[in-house]
Amino acid sequence: MLGTYGIPTAVETAPEWQSELLDLDAYLARIGHTGPRTPTAETLHAVVRGHVDAIAFENLDIALDRPVSIDLGPIQDKLVHRGRGGYCYENNLLLAAALDRLGFPVTRLLARIRQGEPRRRFRSHTVLLVRADDRIWLADTGYGYSNLMQAMPLESGARVDTYDWSWRLLADGPDWVLQIAHEDAARREAGEWFDMYSFRQEPQYRIDFEAAHYVSSTRPGSPFVGQVVAQRQEEKQRLLLRDRRLERRRPDGTTEVAELSAGDTVQVLRESFGIALTDDDSRALLEFFASK
Repeated sequence: MLGTYGIPTAVETAPEWQSELLDLDAYLARIGHTGPRTPTAETLHAVVRGHVDAIAFENLDIALDRPVSIDLGPIQDKLVHRGRGGYCYENNLLLAAALDRLGFPVTRLLARIRQGEPRRRFRSHTVLLVRADDRIWLADTGYGYSNLMQAMPLESGARVDTYDWSWRLLADGPDWVLQIAHEDAARREAGEWFDMYSFRQEPQYRIDFEAAHYVSSTRPGSPFVGQVVAQRQEEKQRLLLRDRRLERRRPDGTTEVAELSAGDTVQVLRESFGIALTDDDSRALLEFFASK
């Protein structure tokens, strides 16, 4: 349920989000969470971190022209039971359902990607606002470029540092802007930050997510259509895969780039990104790369 300006005040029970369908035990096992299930900031941080560590960002089904549903049943089957990853709608709607079931008040919002550019884009990314310990937190486990590794306070100037990675949140008029410390070493040393996305505290409903998901997953020119995209944020590196190009980016700004064979790409998706692939998945990916 939503309070003033979209701030969550009570646990969401609207049937449109289907949270009652979640197998909470299976989800917590998938992310390796064995700690408390009380709706505290400590639990929130542990669940978000476990999700980021266990479930990769990936768009394989979109790239392979398979239907992608944002109903909780198919999301749960794919990300929890079959060991796959997903893109922002899948990751964050799954997390939101788990937080609902754990007793956290949650607001689901849509954000505008910036990626360092001032031009205005349509709302295509999902983020969550979560109430815990009398504070409001931003949680996001589904950003396919430089994903947050923990929840951060919804406060202008708030900063979180996870290992050597740093993020900052600023108020910009009616917008909140999430930034990451600039990856260029010289610009980072100069104190520059890179805008990731912006969002407003406006209620978003299931139909809003359906429309944004449809455009993001089908529109020619979408970064998720026609190419394989995967991302995994780790302690000492960020893995970014675009088709057969693998980048290993480090907090000091250094980057290693490798052009992979189709077979090596499938292996990297399994081993480095932790994505469970069936034989059919592997064959479809090899055919996909052969056609490019």
